[in-house]
Amino acid sequence: MAKVGQARVLSPDQMQQLFDAIRSHRHPEKNIAIMQISFKLGLRAQEIALLQIKEVAKLSGPPGQANQTFQLYDIMALPAAITKGANATGRSRSIYKRRSVRFSVDQFAQTVRQIEALVKAGAEIHPEDFYPPVEKRSGHSRDLPMVDPDLRSALNVYLQLRLDKNPSLKPSDPLFITQKGGPYSPNTLQEHMALMLRGWTGIEKASSHSGRRSLITDVIHSQGKSLKVAQKIAGHKNPSTTVIYDEPPEEVISEALKNLSRHKINSPE
Repeated sequence: MAKVGQARVLSPDQMQQLFDAIRSHRHPEKNIAIMQISFKLGLRAQEIALLQIKEVAKLSGPPGQANQTFQLYDIMALPAAITKGANATGRSRSIYKRRSVRFSVDQFAQTVRQIEALVKAGAEIHPEDFYPPVEKRSGHSRDLPMVDPDLRSALNVYLQLRLDKNPSLKPSDPLFITQKGGPYSPNTLQEHMALMLRGWTGIEKASSHSGRRSLITDVIHSQGKSLKVAQKIAGHKNPSTTVIYDEPPEEVISEALKNLSRHKINSPE
């Protein structure tokens, strides 16, 4: 069953409305490329925000010269370092700062006993001394063929624009930059993608995850591919995660409800 609040899966008409809306706003080249990656490769907002140019294209020619060129790769090799579950923000933030700590019941009880003993002994208490160790999590790399013509066209147009504005681009530069010229944070890009979907296009319940959900749903239902194929595209370690997407698209459910048999119901006398 779908979880409450899941991002909306877009129909082909809604996808067309999205790209039409993007073309009527500023920076259409960048925004179309962002959404093409979302809908055609299924990347999470976090992964898109942390992409570097070297993940999608090879730069050639001397940096800073007008004749520097690029060539799109056939396959995007998404590194594990920026995928979900990894310390993805390590690319854009060097210092990890705790925002919360989590204890099991047993860990909490043990920590309370330790604090009680130290208080009785008159020792100085420092909260950070009792934080549980940071759980190291690894991501999951995946290779994604960039075969869709609209995706390739969008990336070609956007990267050429970037080179025209800045011939000194380096392979390690962020693929997408904000209006201020810096890299997107994952949260900022999530908000920007939601703005394009809900604010510019007016699609209810759509979010930065809609592209990913739309792609995987299409692979399973419209194309009839195996769950294994969908799992590989999504980069899920556990197939049970991919099963969440194995549900009828919204338009299929709507069509079924519209086609209910109409039987006359007689009111009781």
